[in-house]
Amino acid sequence: MKNLVAVLGLAALLAVPARADVKIGVGGPITGPDAAFGAQLRNGVAQAVEDVNAEGGILGQKLTIVIGDDAADPKQGLSVANRFVGDEIGFVVGHFNSSVTIPASETYAEYNILMITPGSTNPKITDRGLDMIFRTCGRDDQQAEVAAKFLETRAGAVIAIVHDKTTYGKGLADETRKRLSAAGVSDVLYEGVNKGEKDFSAIVSKIKASGATFVYWGGLHTEAALLLRQMRDQGATATFMAGDGIASNEFAAIAGPAAEGAIMTFPPDPRLRPEAAAVVRKLEEKKFNPETYTLYSYAAVEVIKQAAEAAKSTEPAKVAKAIHSGAPFKTVIGELSYDDKGDVKRADYIVYVWRKGPDGRISYYELEK
Repeated sequence: MKNLVAVLGLAALLAVPARADVKIGVGGPITGPDAAFGAQLRNGVAQAVEDVNAEGGILGQKLTIVIGDDAADPKQGLSVANRFVGDEIGFVVGHFNSSVTIPASETYAEYNILMITPGSTNPKITDRGLDMIFRTCGRDDQQAEVAAKFLETRAGAVIAIVHDKTTYGKGLADETRKRLSAAGVSDVLYEGVNKGEKDFSAIVSKIKASGATFVYWGGLHTEAALLLRQMRDQGATATFMAGDGIASNEFAAIAGPAAEGAIMTFPPDPRLRPEAAAVVRKLEEKKFNPETYTLYSYAAVEVIKQAAEAAKSTEPAKVAKAIHSGAPFKTVIGELSYDDKGDVKRADYIVYVWRKGPDGRISYYELEK
């Protein structure tokens, strides 16, 4: 009996413990009006995890995904964050809406969960000094600067500003307004509408009465498309301009022919980068168009992987320290390096126009200078 105990004891000492999977939570609007963006986050991360696991994982550990549907609602976002804490998730890619990301990120920071948002652009996300919070996208103040420069150089531009009262929409509108004001350009109308609203007759009447030749929209694609469609139906001819919140082909699907001629700020199309070619092909073979934030989500997983390898650890705090080191990370959206706040150091917003392509469909194309 003593020999048996000794043998079992030796076996226990020699046994190699199973390595736990690295859990990545994906928080975003999987359902609801912003679900197109939630699908981008989910599919981008899923493809990245598939590719990383095919290469052996991170430090020999496989990656698994846990999906959290926040439905673009801050309260549901907090529920997702708390669930991720309970599930002992160390890394989160998400959320999408800034109004959800801000409160959720406070929970992640409190519990030392590393979060990288691929689409939340409000400056407050990284301005609070939370060491565990990052993004792969840019900021509204960077985007607003590009939008303001475009508008202030339009001869005789008369500008109306409309937003959807959300953290993202109002934040972007206010940043753009601030930069226009600094350039000596005043708006003739500044109004907020409710997210989820469908009848914009009253605001269209105000736009027409204001004499605006440009309408700058702060918000997401659904309300933007409905507003623009109703503007055209009611004879308002002002050029429509918005930020990255309308960067989805669903914008054109909802707006119809009215989408043609709309202006938008967004970074250079990541689908056209040579580094992204193989990933784009894989996603398209799965019948998914990797537009907008799909590749930003994929890149978030790449940053986590490379930072973990640099830190020689999958402990979130050590991975965060490696990201903050300023070292470059090679990703499908180009080389990324981070500042002390958790923002990417490059700011590369450009201007697009929505127009018909060779296939006759309306989509966004870089505006020729």
